[in-house]
Amino acid sequence: MKIQNFINGDFAEPISGNYFDNITPVTGEVYSQIPDSDSSDIDLAVSSAKEAFKSWSKLSKNERYDHIMHLADEIKAHFDELVEAESKDNGKPEWLARSVDIPRASENFRFFATASLHFDSEIHEMDGKALNYTLRQPVGVVGCISPWNLPLYLLTWKIAPALAAGNTVVAKPSEITPMTAYLFSKICQKADFPKGVINIVHGYGHKVGDALSRHPDVPIISFTGGTATGEKIAAVAAPMFKKLSLEMGGKNPNIIFEDADFDNAVKMSAKAAFSNQGQICLCGSRLFVQESIYDKFRTAVIQETQTLKVGDPKDEKSNLGAVVSKPHMEKILNCIERSKEEGGEILTGGNRVILKGNLKDGYYIEPTIIDGLTANCKTNQEEIFGPVVSMIPFKSEEEVIEMANSTKYGLSASLFTKDVSRAHRVAAAIDSGIVWVNTWMLRDLRIPFGGMKSSGVGREGGFKSLQFFTEIKNVCVKI
Repeated sequence: MKIQNFINGDFAEPISGNYFDNITPVTGEVYSQIPDSDSSDIDLAVSSAKEAFKSWSKLSKNERYDHIMHLADEIKAHFDELVEAESKDNGKPEWLARSVDIPRASENFRFFATASLHFDSEIHEMDGKALNYTLRQPVGVVGCISPWNLPLYLLTWKIAPALAAGNTVVAKPSEITPMTAYLFSKICQKADFPKGVINIVHGYGHKVGDALSRHPDVPIISFTGGTATGEKIAAVAAPMFKKLSLEMGGKNPNIIFEDADFDNAVKMSAKAAFSNQGQICLCGSRLFVQESIYDKFRTAVIQETQTLKVGDPKDEKSNLGAVVSKPHMEKILNCIERSKEEGGEILTGGNRVILKGNLKDGYYIEPTIIDGLTANCKTNQEEIFGPVVSMIPFKSEEEVIEMANSTKYGLSASLFTKDVSRAHRVAAAIDSGIVWVNTWMLRDLRIPFGGMKSSGVGREGGFKSLQFFTEIKNVCVKI
């Protein structure tokens, strides 16, 4: 089948007429064709969105709410189709897409549609002399660039608040996992969503993403993906004074103190390291364990990891499915080999998994634990984005804080302790936008989400998203 672009409410071939292969990581086979779009397709999509903005931005909040909630209902109605497509396109187990990705896609629309009804302005009274009030107005055409690890989940995380705030959208999904974005465009058409408000253009980042970032009629960009790509977008957007939100990589510390609930810390550490094949920007890929419990914890987390099954994404018993692509699989395996050269010991895993039957050419990797590395080696400094975790012992609170903060990243962190004072003290000292205490990946859509340092610029979530997707204007009325 041929995936198509979605522009002004209709499906369109890429203007170039060119396509490239979409390969499922589950079997390593080509199963669809992706539009090889370019700046010409982006021009059409932006023009469509710009025209639609004239009417969409003028709708009342309640009218936009009704449209967006209808879209959420249609996503729910196509639940099973989207689950199967997400798993086939991305490689993740179907149970994971069923429990996380697709429910969250519809919830994103419901949450931000509702939040927009409660998004208020501010008033500042000047001792009877004047009254200042603020307006929050939509910006215009929003460029949304989303990644491959949580394809529909993160695409809708951007589109939903942009629409709720009154903007129109040109979205560029990852060319590695385009299928659910294509199915979502079909859902938009079925729902009779206003034409031109949502536009989706498929293709390579250096063609489509770059053209979207550079377009003079796109004043605001929301990007989630790798730090290197985020740097390129920032370099383009900054001279054009675009509003910019960048959610990028992480090398997240997971800290286990000696007084932690041992069993909970073991289970959460394995979950944080290997969920979605380790392909979540929030995964805890550096596991710091206090020396007094290090040996015991290492044995326990190895045992926990060895119970995890790498297998067919359709099998409900599979804990890990395939990683997203062959090049990404090779990168992860190369990183594991590099860790050995740096003095690391593979405690478990470290190999490609060859499954049987039609899955034999799929891209599967064992969950891998590495020991014996220094905190400042490449393995512990660079994002691998796979089912790989490195264990590092520490003596004191001060030492682990220094090691945790030693990378260029600052997205998330977890720490496990029963000492309430220590929990607050360490959480405050860690350079991360999100810190979990005695848990991992416990998400609330209302909280500010984002990272420090090379992990990002800006915050998303709750009213923070609606603030980003609007321009603030102060009106001063003299009395």
